[in-house]
Amino acid sequence: MKKDNIILMGFMGVGKGTVARALAKHSSRFAVDTDDLIESLQNRRIKTIFAKEGEEYFRNLEQECANWIEKSVSNSIISVGGGFFKRPNFKNLGTIVYLQSSFDGIIHRIKSAPNAKNKLKKRPLLQDLKEAKKLFKLRVPSYEAVADIVIDVENKKTDDIVKEILKKIK
Repeated sequence: MKKDNIILMGFMGVGKGTVARALAKHSSRFAVDTDDLIESLQNRRIKTIFAKEGEEYFRNLEQECANWIEKSVSNSIISVGGGFFKRPNFKNLGTIVYLQSSFDGIIHRIKSAPNAKNKLKKRPLLQDLKEAKKLFKLRVPSYEAVADIVIDVENKKTDDIVKEILKKIK
């Protein structure tokens, strides 16, 4: 059975965490970020987990996180990592909102952030932009297939995105 959470999904750097925090301010829900949960659980950064243990290990941690959310979390806004949608129980976690943007729009968003260097550095899969773009093209059809709601976020202010999500969720 699907839970009453709002799940924000999309490619890395699209603004899931930013939108989740803004949504939390406009609702009576907590914002939870799966990458933050995994970093807390492991007491180390995702970049370090990828470097030392590899992607498969990280994906197993995502599954642990998905299982915990399914069992224990409700009435929350959950931003998930870019590959989290592959968890078998993903659709059970809540209403899935796909934050949609072009690859170039995402890169522009990251590069125009005040802490752009840190934002790029903390994303291991964005170190090679050609490979990242291939991954983006692979993931977009899957994002569209699994989403309950699609929100175009390109060149939009966070408050406008929040209003659009709230209007479509009700």
